[in-house]
Amino acid sequence: MIEARHLRVLRAVARTGSFSAAARELGCTQPAISQQMKALEKSVDTPLVVRSGRGMQLSEAGRVLLKHATGILAGLSAAEEEVAAIAGLRAGRVRLVSFPTASSTLVPSAVARLRDSHPGVRVSLVEAEPPESLAMLRGGECEVALAFRYPQAPGVVPAPAPAPAHGTPREVRAEANLEAQQLSACADWSDLVVTPLLDDPLVGLLPAGHRLAGRGGPVEPAELAGEQWIAGCPQCRGHLVELCAGAGFEPRIDFATDDYPAVVGLVAAGLGVAVLPGLALESVRPDGVETVTVRTATGAPAVRQVVALTLPDLAEVPAVALMLERLSGAAAGR
Repeated sequence: MIEARHLRVLRAVARTGSFSAAARELGCTQPAISQQMKALEKSVDTPLVVRSGRGMQLSEAGRVLLKHATGILAGLSAAEEEVAAIAGLRAGRVRLVSFPTASSTLVPSAVARLRDSHPGVRVSLVEAEPPESLAMLRGGECEVALAFRYPQAPGVVPAPAPAPAHGTPREVRAEANLEAQQLSACADWSDLVVTPLLDDPLVGLLPAGHRLAGRGGPVEPAELAGEQWIAGCPQCRGHLVELCAGAGFEPRIDFATDDYPAVVGLVAAGLGVAVLPGLALESVRPDGVETVTVRTATGAPAVRQVVALTLPDLAEVPAVALMLERLSGAAAGR
């Protein structure tokens, strides 16, 4: 096998014309140069230098190898410099995948701070909700994924509660339960490095003039058992089913939309009630609706856990570690 150190010796011998001069240039002994040249000639199974009088010159094979050695050593030097730049955060790349409410709240300040301190690090952003974002991370399509999950009953799908008197359409009920089952399987993050960012409180949206609006205290799901519901993304919809099941009823989901302004508009029009993450309301004007604090059936605040995820090997990459640090700082500064 041809080694890079042997090629450096060959280059020095060709440049200086002798083993002694090459040893002085490389800062080693003449016998060491002789040994490395013999090892190189053994690797290629042919003489590389020809002695002539008091000097030496390269053989035809030596000249061919030197021609290629020049490009190889230049490429190695460039690779070493690029790796050193990445290690020293003078360069690097972080591909970030985020769900929309984090994209508009946590990501901007985190990326701005990273660019201010390390302008050579490139950051790109693509939006995706979990579990798609987790699949992208595990599939090598990104280095960091922002995700969320609900802590009330992590990894557990409750048994469907009896339908309320007004009834829930069977197909909506089955779809919601199936979504809850599928999404609970995605809550296993044991193969990932998890950086907790914040607990995002869930906020209830009520039409103006609703009987519970303006009372000044938290609302429990059981108090809304007879309402029509407007649900959000699939994971949020699955959690809504779980939250209500904990209070002993199934929600009647008449509308489902991933668009938060649409949720606000539907509630404002008196078409139902909804629960949204607090981060969502920072990007949407809640005109025409009343907001209330939501508690679980046990009286605990209803929240979702927002985290940054990466793979164990990627967590050691300097640019990735810096991005996680900046995301943590953005969350802590809220």
